[in-house]
Amino acid sequence: MDTPYNVAGSPQAIAPARSRFAVIGRYWAALLDWELRVQLRDRLTNLSDRELRDIGIARGEIDYVASHRATDPRGAVYPP
Repeated sequence: MDTPYNVAGSPQAIAPARSRFAVIGRYWAALLDWELRVQLRDRLTNLSDRELRDIGIARGEIDYVASHRATDPRGAVYPP
């Protein structure tokens, strides 16, 4: 009697591993993005009000700017 075996390189054997790595990759990317937002918020918070005014950000906009880096709070959109 013949027993079917999966070949190591077959899509059936690789697909579950790919999906696990994809999930881990998405979590890792989200963690890195969160870390960048925290660093940006810290750097902007440490600036004086005059320095913030020079770059066109009010102190109350720091959280918004840190969480939406590609979007200007005044409506201008910049590439990420």
